[in-house]
Amino acid sequence: MSDADILHAAKSRYAVGLMSGTSVDGIDAALVKIAGPPGTKVEVELVSFKNSPYPVRVRDEILALFDPEKATIDRVGRLNVWLGELFAEAALSVIAMSGLSPEDIAFIGSHGQTLYHSPEAENIDGYDLRYTVQIGEGAVIAARTGITCISDFRVADMAAGGQGAPLVPFTEYLLYGEEKRTLLLQNIGGIGNMTVIPAGCAAEDVFAFDTGPGNMLIDGVVTRLTHGAKTMDAGGVIARGGRPDSGLLSLLMQEPYYSRGLPKSTGRELFGTAYVDRLLNYQQEFGLSDADLVATVTRLTVRSIGDAYRRFVRDRYSADLLIVGGGGSYNPVLMEGLKQEMASLGVQVLSQEDLGFNSDAKEAMAFALLADYTLANRPNNLPGVTGAEKPVVMGKISLSNSGGDRERGAKS
Repeated sequence: MSDADILHAAKSRYAVGLMSGTSVDGIDAALVKIAGPPGTKVEVELVSFKNSPYPVRVRDEILALFDPEKATIDRVGRLNVWLGELFAEAALSVIAMSGLSPEDIAFIGSHGQTLYHSPEAENIDGYDLRYTVQIGEGAVIAARTGITCISDFRVADMAAGGQGAPLVPFTEYLLYGEEKRTLLLQNIGGIGNMTVIPAGCAAEDVFAFDTGPGNMLIDGVVTRLTHGAKTMDAGGVIARGGRPDSGLLSLLMQEPYYSRGLPKSTGRELFGTAYVDRLLNYQQEFGLSDADLVATVTRLTVRSIGDAYRRFVRDRYSADLLIVGGGGSYNPVLMEGLKQEMASLGVQVLSQEDLGFNSDAKEAMAFALLADYTLANRPNNLPGVTGAEKPVVMGKISLSNSGGDRERGAKS
């Protein structure tokens, strides 16, 4: 154990985690208290959480720049700094809500906003090129808050031959692993992703992957059908008024991504605007009502999760429990379908809230913990999950002007 680890073993520290996902609904800010040195079974306590919705103008700009043809250098550069300002405000807001001051915070870990993610190697002139674009400038966050910020986590894993995703399984292993039960942690954000934590496993036994669309297609279809009046199926109300079309569902499940081997990850590059266009064309072809189409894409999320368990997990590990987090866990139609789907496979389904946790805060908390490892110079990826050649330390450090951030946030 290093001198720094000995120091941290005797102290706890406050940190802020920031997250903006593929749903682009706002910035999640979680203020946590971390006890124990990185590399051990740390304890992480959620002190406070706040979601700061994006202003309409900002959200529209993010969505526009998902289209590479519109993502010109000047617009991406401007939005990178613009989001840095908003992320800093979100961090300061959750700190104030906690009754703390910036001087109490050791560091900020920020996922940023993904604009583009290309995890499959493209060979050019003998180089296997994998790349990703994460914006929300860490230097701006550090400058505005006076707190060191760790950001842009994915690129270090990709430089080591990994997919740069998913990253949260590292923290899920640290916080959720059990000796006697095999757990599945299913996040349903814009994209769905599953982490498999076998009973009594070591870190190298954990594996995870993106199951396919989470809320992305539901949100996309609802937004288009309502001409922007609604951006999500709140409470599953629209889906409950329709019936999933089995023919269209079978056709959609032929998407090659579902059968692609592990490791794998996906995003708007596959399940974005062009895919929603296809769904609206299928609506006409199959003669579906708006409610039927929303019910069908909701069932697609459910079916893709069950299919992922059958294809990639069940023969290796028989799971006891699937724990659902993310915005999808608040959709009762989706959750009811998922409980039925997994019950047929002998797997119980519970939400993070059923276990006393916070679905909204989970991923923001994860980036605070990942940043804790970055500052301790300890690897924070799982090569068995991302496909990287080796463990690496992810995250770029933007120092504040005040210095000594980590120690100033330490509590005896």
